[in-house]
Amino acid sequence: MNPHLQQWFTRLAAVNSGLDLDAAWEVYTSIGGSCDVLEFKAYVSGLLQLGDFERDMVSHAINEMLDDGRSPVRRAAYTTDNISLASGIPSESTFESPTDPALKRLTISAAALFPLNGAETRRLRSLHLTGLMGSAPEERFDRITREARAAFGVSSASIALIGQHRQFIKSVTGPIGANVPRRISFCNQTIRNRQSMVVPNALADKSFSNNPLVQLKPHIRFYAGYALRGPGGWPIGTLCVIDDSPRGFSAADELTLKRLAAEAQSEIESIPS
Repeated sequence: MNPHLQQWFTRLAAVNSGLDLDAAWEVYTSIGGSCDVLEFKAYVSGLLQLGDFERDMVSHAINEMLDDGRSPVRRAAYTTDNISLASGIPSESTFESPTDPALKRLTISAAALFPLNGAETRRLRSLHLTGLMGSAPEERFDRITREARAAFGVSSASIALIGQHRQFIKSVTGPIGANVPRRISFCNQTIRNRQSMVVPNALADKSFSNNPLVQLKPHIRFYAGYALRGPGGWPIGTLCVIDDSPRGFSAADELTLKRLAAEAQSEIESIPS
């Protein structure tokens, strides 16, 4: 089934039944879904697209809730007829092709704004396998961010994880370190690099000068980060140090950041996947 058509019927099932999306997300995670609640709600609302596996997991969670409540609402669709039959849900051939203009708008906006290619799907799966996204603070990571802040003499140090649409702060020492949309996160740029990403003065850097985190609180000026990797070597987050004043970054600083990142990496690799 076309992914946007599947999303449309899934959305209709949720809307027409008045489904509690928070409760549906809990069912979804209990059967193996890996998206966080914001991504789950965004998909059901037509704001982003997911891969085949996650779409089917969302559909199955919604259908389980509708079945438990004996709802007369048409069930959410699956990616293939075989999966539909195995789940006891009518196959694709029983769904008419909608001509509602809203579906066309949904298809265009979801495809253009939130592309999810194979590499990104595997990266998000790697992040999910660590079990760290959305988890509680842990001393083994907090120890590293405390040491990083002290070593660099900066206002804050953090370990950040990059989900599909948001940054999650796993550990932070200092006042700077909010969960923010991925699109404005400095760390989102860091995970695209094999080496450290250093911004000596964000206000003078054309790539970051207009960023809300620079123009508004916390008024980031200095940033240095190094990518952390999950199972399969996919970049899932960063160790970074941040300050509200510009500063330099020496060869010795580079070695210190890499050493601390290696410690954080060791903690990630110790997690059973």
